[in-house]
Amino acid sequence: MCNHHDWLGSDRPARRGFVLTEALKPLCLALILLAGIAYSCASAQVTRQPDFVNSLMPQPAHLNSSAGRLRIGPALSVVTDHYHDDRLNSRIVLALDHLAQDTGVHLPFHQATTDPAETSLVISVLGPGQKIQSVDEDEAYSLQITSQGAHLRAATDVGAIRGLETLLQLVEHDDSGYLLPEVSIDDTPRFKWRGLMMDCSRHFEPVDVIKRTLDAMAAVKMNVFHWHLTDDQGFRIESRTFPRLTLMGSDGLFYTQEQARDIVRYAWDRGIRVVPEFDMPGHTTSWMVGYPHLASAPGPFSIERHFGIFNPVMDPTRESTYVFLDKFLAEMATIFPDHYMHIGGDENNGAEWKQNPRIQNFMREHKLKDTAALQRYFNQRLVAILARHGKLMIGWDEILTPGLPKSIVVESWRGSDSLVAGARQGYNGVLSAGYYLGHMDSAEAYYRVDPLPPDADIPPEVAGRVLGGEACIWGEYVDAHDIDSRVWPITAAIAERFWSPQTTTDTNDMYRRLSVESLRLERLHLTHLTQEDESLRALAGTEEIAPLRTLAGILEPVIFNIRGPWSEKHGVTQQDPQNHLIDALPPDPESRHLFGQAVQTYLQNPRARLEQKTMLTTTFRSWVDIEPQLMLMISASPRLAEAKPRALELAELGSLGLEAISYLSTNTAPPVGWKTQKLAVLDKAAQPEALVRFTVLKPLHDLVDAVQ
Repeated sequence: MCNHHDWLGSDRPARRGFVLTEALKPLCLALILLAGIAYSCASAQVTRQPDFVNSLMPQPAHLNSSAGRLRIGPALSVVTDHYHDDRLNSRIVLALDHLAQDTGVHLPFHQATTDPAETSLVISVLGPGQKIQSVDEDEAYSLQITSQGAHLRAATDVGAIRGLETLLQLVEHDDSGYLLPEVSIDDTPRFKWRGLMMDCSRHFEPVDVIKRTLDAMAAVKMNVFHWHLTDDQGFRIESRTFPRLTLMGSDGLFYTQEQARDIVRYAWDRGIRVVPEFDMPGHTTSWMVGYPHLASAPGPFSIERHFGIFNPVMDPTRESTYVFLDKFLAEMATIFPDHYMHIGGDENNGAEWKQNPRIQNFMREHKLKDTAALQRYFNQRLVAILARHGKLMIGWDEILTPGLPKSIVVESWRGSDSLVAGARQGYNGVLSAGYYLGHMDSAEAYYRVDPLPPDADIPPEVAGRVLGGEACIWGEYVDAHDIDSRVWPITAAIAERFWSPQTTTDTNDMYRRLSVESLRLERLHLTHLTQEDESLRALAGTEEIAPLRTLAGILEPVIFNIRGPWSEKHGVTQQDPQNHLIDALPPDPESRHLFGQAVQTYLQNPRARLEQKTMLTTTFRSWVDIEPQLMLMISASPRLAEAKPRALELAELGSLGLEAISYLSTNTAPPVGWKTQKLAVLDKAAQPEALVRFTVLKPLHDLVDAVQ
């Protein structure tokens, strides 16, 4: 159980960007209460008890709770009473280590050597998971906890791994110590494919970043790590067959084959598949730096430093291209055992194919009417090559063309329409549209996207071809320093959409549990909580950043479609550091949701909601009062100069809020033109500035609108 009073009164950094100044602590506590701490998620099949706080994420398919509790103490022990192997044993040991860190109690573990009747936690697994994990892996488990003990059952060790994560999330405490609630859980995922795509080409991500990402994925029951390894900005996987791929196309930043195999093993231990992506025929500049004969136009080529869509594309008319790819993919197949390889296949503008007379002649000879038909020809050749090496093709929307076998998987980045269209044609599909983390949407926005929307009129046999979805973190504007804050904890909400019943849709409850899960994820050495303060200290050049944190606490990055054009206009390249205010801020800080709830509660009865009035008034006054301190900090730091307009607007917003509260609480009419003037202030504050945006404008708009 999460003790919310603990973190409110501690020195722990603000969670997910919510600034816990002394003035805001009472507001935050009240808002947490408003968020529904006393209820469990209604969407899973739950029998509620007033003393059970369900903080599980993702929510299980079926859960019932009772009033009993199992005390966690030295008398408890753990045993596997049937099948066990090195993978299962290591995950049990790691789970018990996490349990010991959380509770201070280390439980002994026995491998089928103790009578289960004499133990407290029995883990019954029927057999191993698949040697090469597939989309059909059995991940189901059941968990029964009573005051006498607990029993985790699963058909495979992968199912047991999922159940162990649930067990760790159930740990609660009271005045006497730590305990597990009496529950009965039967759980199985809604979708087979629950992935996270990480682009390591545009900005290289070190091995430790990938491993802690895999740890976090396992914690929220995701099962596919889609590893984007090649693009115009870098070739990131060692090829001993074609060494110039990394020698000339990586800036020395790439994964050795030993490192890649280690990551594959690390993922497999956690029940996670690794699907590598080698983008082709477009997005291939980094291939051609070392091997220009692959290209459809003459070189020379150099690593692309900017972002976008570029002309270089492989030549699909030369047999030498397929000989090269056959050897390369044969080598990669020895590193990546998964049944699928992702070939990209997206955003080829066809410009070089149209401008090359030899390629145009080839198209006429083969009756290929356009560049889309030529790419289909390329993909057909590629499918055959992959099949020779025991692999199936997955690619982005653009591969969905007639003539490819039904064994391919289409990953839809352009919308659910193409996903459903492919499913109707007999192709399996995965949805990524709506889950692009770089777009800086709110957790709520991602949470509302469903690979199979409830209102979709799709026959069951078609719906069955929608395998699931993937969150995607593209690498243009993330690096090792801030990637955790861009991915977590928001991806936990997406993971719930992929795992939990379709009826799990309560946004307020999702945010409540997401706050708890964020702290649990920090235990896995993620930096999503600590990165913001570290970055703000670097920007300000001082440890005393309380005023800056207050401002930052109600700011978030602008959307990708604003940052992209800004970066192009200012000549931003891959080599520029990610060291602006936007890079310090996490998307969707808690201020967005909690502040909005506070305003909604207050507006239900402004003259009677005295507690909310006091909290909001205190908050608004703090925005006004910190302006002089903010101005001093900004004047002392050139890197903060871009934040000056936002700092001035913060004081304006605080004054606006104070005035609205005054009129509403006293039922007093404002001067003529007041509302128009204040709405103009909000409209101005909504304009892009310093690549950051305010999270509180809609609730403030509601306050102003409520003034009569």
